[in-house]
Amino acid sequence: MKSLILISALLLSTATHSVFAQAQCGKVTIADMNWSSASLIANIDRFILEKGYGCDAQLISGDTMPTTTSMVEKGEPDIAPELWSNNVKELIDRGLKDKRIIIAGKSLSDGGEEGFWIPKYMVDKDPSLKTIEGIKAKVKLFEHHENPDRGAFYGCPAGWGCQITSENLFRALKLQQAGFELVDPGSGAGLAGSIARAYEHSEPWFGYYWAPTAILGKYKMVKVDFGSGINVKEYQNCISKADCTDPKVTMYPPSLVQTVTTRDFAKGSPLAFTYLSKRSITNKQMNNLLAWMEDNQADGKTAAENFLIEHEEIWAQWLPQDVANKVKSAVKNL
Repeated sequence: MKSLILISALLLSTATHSVFAQAQCGKVTIADMNWSSASLIANIDRFILEKGYGCDAQLISGDTMPTTTSMVEKGEPDIAPELWSNNVKELIDRGLKDKRIIIAGKSLSDGGEEGFWIPKYMVDKDPSLKTIEGIKAKVKLFEHHENPDRGAFYGCPAGWGCQITSENLFRALKLQQAGFELVDPGSGAGLAGSIARAYEHSEPWFGYYWAPTAILGKYKMVKVDFGSGINVKEYQNCISKADCTDPKVTMYPPSLVQTVTTRDFAKGSPLAFTYLSKRSITNKQMNNLLAWMEDNQADGKTAAENFLIEHEEIWAQWLPQDVANKVKSAVKNL
């Protein structure tokens, strides 16, 4: 009899949890940002919130600054799945202070990643090349196609924020004195293309890149160790400034990439908010997902469906068992 009572109580608890999840959710608006990783996460969230929590989830177009401003000033949309928080730090700080928004958790568990990279096949052949001193000692390996007497270092495209940081670190590391010439790739596509060409011919390559990206999902690269560790103050006060006159060496600090919601959503939909607090993807996982998106010319919706079909081992960990079962059933119908 005690066993029957216990089983009945457990079944009632599970049913109550499911009904409560649906009753507490209602209409939810999710910012679908205009870059691949953010659109992928937004579509994953829409599917799970709809199928697992019974939400009426809707995607709306978004971008970093206008979405954050709207959430702080107007309380909408409810969710920004992938915000690179350092780019809108003042807005986020104001929203937190005014109790208009709340940070659910990290979209990318290890943050956005920047650095100077070389192909893994080069490090496999010569492990010393994973350090900046090893690269400077082998500058002739990285022959500049237009100037054979110099080594080529591929910087960030002109006009991008990373142009400032990569050029300042080029100076701090004294790469010109070591024999390198800074190459402007002309565009993001040009920079990506230079890595692809090097890989196709197993040629040397050395330059700046970032993650998560499809390129680092398709081509195995090793981040070069400057031997300096991370000096956040130096990075913020000089390396990231165009007027930095005396840059010092530091590795790039990871960029904080977070999921942010309105406080009203967090209070009104606590179970859905708990899901968002647990939903996090590593850079390695995201690199591979973005490579699949590029290879298959997939949009965020198609990529999300492929992720849900192929990677249950990842997303099931974000959910309580009863919600995971609902999502699994819905995935079978994709």
